[in-house]
Amino acid sequence: MSQTALTEIIAHNYSKIQNFRDRGIDPFPHRFTITHKIAQARRLSADTQVVCAGRMILMRVMGKATFAHIKDGTGKIQIYVKKDAVGEEAYEMFRKNNHVGDFLGVDGKLFLTHTNELTINAAKLTVLSKSVRPLPEKWHGLTDPETRYRERYLDLISNDEVRDIFVKRSRIISGLRQVLDAGGYLEVETPVLGAQAGGAAARPFITFHNIYKSELYMRIALELPLKKLIVGGFDGVYEIGRVFRNEGIDTRHNPEFTMLEAYRAYSDYNGMAALVEQMFARCSELLGVETVDYNGMKINVKPPFARISLPDAWKAGTGEDLHNILSGKSFDRENLRRLADRLHIEHGGDTPSAKIFERVFDLKIQADLQQPAFVMDYPTAVTPLAKCRAGDPAIVERFEFFAGHEEIANAYTELNDPQDQKDRLLEQLRQRDEEKNSETDALDKDFIEAMEYGMPPMGGIGIGIDRLAMLFSGKPSIREVIFFPLLKPGDDRV
Repeated sequence: MSQTALTEIIAHNYSKIQNFRDRGIDPFPHRFTITHKIAQARRLSADTQVVCAGRMILMRVMGKATFAHIKDGTGKIQIYVKKDAVGEEAYEMFRKNNHVGDFLGVDGKLFLTHTNELTINAAKLTVLSKSVRPLPEKWHGLTDPETRYRERYLDLISNDEVRDIFVKRSRIISGLRQVLDAGGYLEVETPVLGAQAGGAAARPFITFHNIYKSELYMRIALELPLKKLIVGGFDGVYEIGRVFRNEGIDTRHNPEFTMLEAYRAYSDYNGMAALVEQMFARCSELLGVETVDYNGMKINVKPPFARISLPDAWKAGTGEDLHNILSGKSFDRENLRRLADRLHIEHGGDTPSAKIFERVFDLKIQADLQQPAFVMDYPTAVTPLAKCRAGDPAIVERFEFFAGHEEIANAYTELNDPQDQKDRLLEQLRQRDEEKNSETDALDKDFIEAMEYGMPPMGGIGIGIDRLAMLFSGKPSIREVIFFPLLKPGDDRV
């Protein structure tokens, strides 16, 4: 539609609003009382009196009578508006001044048409909101991805499948909460802004506080404040919240996303693996599925799930022992680069060791992780907040949980030795300075001080809510499961 045509339609619809007002009708009333949601009305028998409301999505004028459909958040229903029933003036106002997109209240009795369609025989119509802009392509044709994401409200109006995705996402979060609440975890809230960005290896967003005259960081993880609460005496805590990482945007990443992090005193990474299986069992039950179709793969989401040793998988995938690229709690950079060369994995002289490791892992291990699986036991060099395996300082008790080739969760047996923790974070600083790796964990002195008061052994986990929603809804793009993904700023609109 041309801008000129759109401008004319908008002007015409504003004149319709004025027509209502000229006749003493408020086209935007304060409230309206219904007796039934549409889904409830559809379960009733004919001759039942109902008052329903919704957006008009179809209108067929047939002289002295009009058939239309209205839709609310539960479904749609046909209405029958007859001049003799609502009165000549009301009918003419409806026929001439209402159109698809308007919200209507309908009071009348249910009846069955000759095609056996349950319909409300309108005795009274109430305009609840007069729309001005036309819905896209007669309300059901919105397909352009950029428009769908930028104007999500139109996407939700146009595509029932999109609405179902976000209902499913909400049910998934509810299921996770149910498992954690039943397990004795306390839901908490921690700050979004802080003096440092810790708990993950990522580039933060930085803002400025005018009163304190200092820079603040938007959180890149929930981890460190939650661990401090365990130090403070809680046995189990969790938070579902937004985190922010100033990084790339693609089908798997959005700079603003939702994480669940949970920590349990006296547990470990095996306890966290059991928690993941409980959560998947509950989500599978709530959504009524045992398998999902994801990116061309049929994924079995009902536990139990496989447990894969990373050292074993590394040996099988690269032909070398994982320890060959490690030197204590750090990488053996030369051996790692040599391995990457042999495997024809691209890297440069300034590529951080952690990035080279990640590329080898992606190619030789993650690429095979179609069905849900826990990959257990990672190099200490890329996991500064986890406890080492007994007798092996080069390997930590950590798992990443994968499904459909995507990482869904990350869990540790948490490090609770303050000196070891300080040494590890100092190593991260060395990587940042010597290897120009900007995505390293920060040294949070306040966190180290909290550990020095005594931190019990614990297990901790982070789960990407968006990735989980992608899996269960079968959508390979994160933009499909976030209501308003970050987009490049568009044209200003008035």
